[in-house]
Amino acid sequence: MSINDDESRDGAARVLLPSLETPTLTKAELAELLFDKLGLNKRESKDMVEAFFDIIHASLVTGQDVKLSGYGNFNIRRKAPRPGRNPRTGEAIPIKARNVVTFHASHKLKGQVQGDTPAAEDFE
Repeated sequence: MSINDDESRDGAARVLLPSLETPTLTKAELAELLFDKLGLNKRESKDMVEAFFDIIHASLVTGQDVKLSGYGNFNIRRKAPRPGRNPRTGEAIPIKARNVVTFHASHKLKGQVQGDTPAAEDFE
């Protein structure tokens, strides 16, 4: 496995991780980015991130879809009951009907990830 170095927009080196590793962006890191980019104080940044995720969470729990322009859509999908089986024993097990959250990236986001569309400039 090799790790590739790439230049980010601000010129700092960025390490691209192998596909088996998934880097995580935490709420604390998002709050820190708001603090750095927008000049909000740390408490305001943390509260804004928490409020954002609380609104998305509440909407999805009540069955509403969430659309983030230029980013993508979180949709609630109803999955019907179906027969399943235990892979170890082969025993038939019924799988109950349930709601699942799906995410579909926007064409704009897909283009940026694929490198077809240049990334938007930082907002300041």
